[in-house]
Amino acid sequence: MTNQVAVVAIGGNSLIKDNSKVSVEDQYLAAKETTFHIADMIEAGWNVAIGHGNGPQVGFILRRSEIAHKAEGMHEVPLDACGADTQGAIGYALQQTLQNELRKRGIAKPVSTIITQVRVDAEDKAFQNPSKPIGGFMDEAEARKRAAELGWKVVEDAGRGWRRVVASPIPQEVIELPSVLELIKAGHIVVTVGGGGIPVIRENDALKGVAAVIDKDYASSLLARAIKADLFLISTAVEKVALNFGKPDQKWVDRMTLSEAKAYLAEGTHFAKGSMAPKMQAIIWFLEAGGKQALITNPENIGRALKGETGTWIVPD
Repeated sequence: MTNQVAVVAIGGNSLIKDNSKVSVEDQYLAAKETTFHIADMIEAGWNVAIGHGNGPQVGFILRRSEIAHKAEGMHEVPLDACGADTQGAIGYALQQTLQNELRKRGIAKPVSTIITQVRVDAEDKAFQNPSKPIGGFMDEAEARKRAAELGWKVVEDAGRGWRRVVASPIPQEVIELPSVLELIKAGHIVVTVGGGGIPVIRENDALKGVAAVIDKDYASSLLARAIKADLFLISTAVEKVALNFGKPDQKWVDRMTLSEAKAYLAEGTHFAKGSMAPKMQAIIWFLEAGGKQALITNPENIGRALKGETGTWIVPD
């Protein structure tokens, strides 16, 4: 197994255990817990590339930026730069906690974080229909003012106020892929495509950041396909995938085939739109492109799941 490569996608929420523990120190401790379980994989012989979410963390940066702008007239931070900020900060926490854990176990493996841009299509229809809420709540007057001055798309959000919405386009290309491949080949653990990657478009043969959010599971799937990973593992809040999730006839699943996964997803009743559905879609794309196996479980059960004791395995037909 020693040369097998796994892409492990961890949620931005796995760095925040609950809403009372959101400080940088709390997030560092949560990262430490997650990387302990990833170290188990590495100890078992896997080479690992780690993708991570950043939703709450981008929200914090935007909120600080908005408050500083209102209070002191400070410049606001564009969304693509917020993504880059979180890749550095979360990458640092994952990198350092994993380095410390590996050193404790006597494993000499370098860990590197790559600030990763991910190209999206400027013509992606998501740009015509932005739907991803970001930043803080505003009253209607402020929302309309920002829409007029800054070109923001704003919507009223369930009676709680107005929010900015941005596009969530499909990722097309990991720009730093050659660097990721070189580092994996050299035996590094790589933290990459953080938060789905910094969304960029190609304009006149030059890259340019855009205000968008890429789904981190979609980006991790793209990475897993590009590096021909032996395993695509999505680490999330549940131990297994459930059919009819949250309903009286809910049923936990140990294993499903690609065809079954596609049929369940198409039925539209099993997986929540903003959580499990994109994870299943990301895995379907990976397996359709020739991926060998995928696994969904929570961080604390990664070791057991890899031994076949728990988790949900999704495999080709």
